[in-house]
Amino acid sequence: MKQINIRKLYDTLFTEMSPQGWWPAESKVEIILGAILVQNTNWRNVDKSLNNLKAATAFLPEEILKLNVEDLEILIRPSGFYRNKARTIQATFEWFNDHNWDYQAISDQYGDHLRSELLKIRGIGFETGDVFRVYIFDQPAFIADAYARRLFSWLTGNSYTTYQSLYQEINLPDDFTYEEAQEFHGLIDEFGKLYLGKNGQVKENFLSTIEL
Repeated sequence: MKQINIRKLYDTLFTEMSPQGWWPAESKVEIILGAILVQNTNWRNVDKSLNNLKAATAFLPEEILKLNVEDLEILIRPSGFYRNKARTIQATFEWFNDHNWDYQAISDQYGDHLRSELLKIRGIGFETGDVFRVYIFDQPAFIADAYARRLFSWLTGNSYTTYQSLYQEINLPDDFTYEEAQEFHGLIDEFGKLYLGKNGQVKENFLSTIEL
């Protein structure tokens, strides 16, 4: 891969686009739900499901765990794939409940193995697991989602068709903070929405004239 200066890329995106404040949520429980619900859909549909869940449970873990799977499916139906997502929510909330919802203790317990532990939860794949690491456990990790793959494919001339193909190539700077990792994800996604098409088309943008 052509070596991209991650710090320069981040600083340029931040300067040109301003802070994105992503992930849009009022609590980490809401982030967990949103990260599961957004799989294979857009945020507009996720918002509908989150509004349903908030009205029914106030995002209280104990209330969500009380829901039977059929009722949970009805609440999250706008997000699509609601049968699988309902079971993933149940499995994830049971896992966090088994760990007393103590995010710091979970991080301390699993250390460098946290990612592999998260991937053992039913329905949690690479992207959702890394979102949890960045936004729930405050770890500086890279989220190689579809927008990131489009961006780095364009910047490097390589083709990153799978999550892991890009994830394994990116090393964040040693001084990268979790707050910067959160912001980096939001900046990349916003840049992708504005400039990067699914078919490889790229609109003229401020990165076109910068050497990274």
